[in-house]
Amino acid sequence: MAAGELVSVRAHDDLVRHEIDVERGELSEDPAGEQRELAGMYRARGVPAEDAETVARILMANPDVALDTHARLELGVDHDDPGSSWQAAVVSFSSFSVGAILPLIPWFFSSGTAAVLASVLIGASAAVALGAAIGSFSEQGVWRTAGRQLLAAVVAASVTYGVGRLLR
Repeated sequence: MAAGELVSVRAHDDLVRHEIDVERGELSEDPAGEQRELAGMYRARGVPAEDAETVARILMANPDVALDTHARLELGVDHDDPGSSWQAAVVSFSSFSVGAILPLIPWFFSSGTAAVLASVLIGASAAVALGAAIGSFSEQGVWRTAGRQLLAAVVAASVTYGVGRLLR
């Protein structure tokens, strides 16, 4: 899974670099059009038209600032900090490892129905705790994200169980 994360983030980085190169070309080929576009983005954010034109003109005076501004506003990326695919892979590996070991803990000390129930309870609790933390940090609603995380865990566990039963 960590390898998948590495590939995924690298692919995303490649796409972002490509989009930034396209934007750099557009800034070079049609600076007046890009200045109008930038002013339009500021107007859409509630800046009065005259002020938006002034801000766009000032930002477009410096090509690096213009590219950075277009990348952030138009593409939603920070081209100076694309993120690290290796860091994402390490975090993914660590997260999946912890997530995989937690439901196994009861099996080190017990077996049968008690271990199954404890494993399900630990897995569900971990999913709810993770979802609640995500909801709190992202301000998306603790209960909503906790529920979504629990649902994802239940679906993943059910599919895994079903495949296991079929292959048994």
